[in-house]
Amino acid sequence: MSFYHDLVQATASERAYLLSAPAIVACQQGQVTLSRYQAFLAEAYYHVRHTVPLLMACGSRLGPEHRWLQDAIVEYIEEEKGHDRWILNDITAAGGDSAAVESGTPQLATELMVSYAWDSIQRGNPVSFFGMVLVLEGTSVNLATPMAALIQQQLGLPDSAMTYLTSHGSLDQQHIRFFASLMDKVMADEDQAAIVHMARVMFRLYGDVFRSLPMEGN
Repeated sequence: MSFYHDLVQATASERAYLLSAPAIVACQQGQVTLSRYQAFLAEAYYHVRHTVPLLMACGSRLGPEHRWLQDAIVEYIEEEKGHDRWILNDITAAGGDSAAVESGTPQLATELMVSYAWDSIQRGNPVSFFGMVLVLEGTSVNLATPMAALIQQQLGLPDSAMTYLTSHGSLDQQHIRFFASLMDKVMADEDQAAIVHMARVMFRLYGDVFRSLPMEGN
């Protein structure tokens, strides 16, 4: 049996919770506002800036039995570094204040999502982090590219304001294939359980991040 397939099946209801967030549904219906897009970018920055440090922390806590995962961690770090700068550039190009975002603080939902990831790596099973990878990369594959096209069309934004969504979506199509093959190598029951639990929690928390976005305004 494929653990990746089982992982996707086991998290179906939590994924549905994320996808039912009003901001996502509104975007799919072509109802987009500039303030909501700028708020999305701000919250994305607040969690994406932790991606590389989280990967490094995960790699540092892997024991000898997980040495085979270290090459994957290195590859992810190479791919993910600098994405937080993309987001700040997008904010500027979309008419926002990137300096204010960089020095600002996230919504509670985003802070809780990041805090849970750090706690799980440092206090629990570091392999659980791959549950968060499923959520973020899987969501990007399914939503990033089509949402980027809708947002850009509705708001008349330049390509320079869409870098994170467009690049992230295309990159993660490759990433998810790599991720699936990696997950199918995870054999230990405790590791599989930790990844499934993390994914379930992260779908909920990431869904709450989208639910924190403003639904009013221009």
